[in-house]
Amino acid sequence: MADQPPATDPSNPRVKIQTTAGDIVVELFAKEAPVSTQNFLAYVREGFYEGLIFHRVIKGFMIQGGGLDASGKQKKGKSPIKLEINYPTLQHWNGALAMARTNDPNSATSQFYICHGPQRGLDKNYAVFGVVREGIKVVEAIATTPTDRSDRPKSDVTIQKATVL
Repeated sequence: MADQPPATDPSNPRVKIQTTAGDIVVELFAKEAPVSTQNFLAYVREGFYEGLIFHRVIKGFMIQGGGLDASGKQKKGKSPIKLEINYPTLQHWNGALAMARTNDPNSATSQFYICHGPQRGLDKNYAVFGVVREGIKVVEAIATTPTDRSDRPKSDVTIQKATVL
């Protein structure tokens, strides 16, 4: 099992997520996770993420966004996708990008999370489809933002724009 993500593959798509805390660039694993990658890219291309917040932040675990606006209202996404796990190739390393979902394994839509530290207990249960290649310090800053009892940051961290590079 690899403790680190694979080397950068220039043929993989990259997405820049511009937030009020700074920019994060993720590489998507298009070959290993095609369904999750195409789902995420479709949301990015239609501008779905603009104005949404990182609504769940747990230091030492993950930052989650892509579903709620600043008022806490959930934005309606597309139909759910099938759980896509390519373990052990894709693991929950520090900076791993994965699909958030409900207890139903096949319920992922627009919400995603980025691991703050390795989260190997999530392997085989959640679909990793990318990794942070630039901006891990931004992930760290978001992860250490003070939160309320429901793990929502006390000061909103907003996705201003997401762009395919």
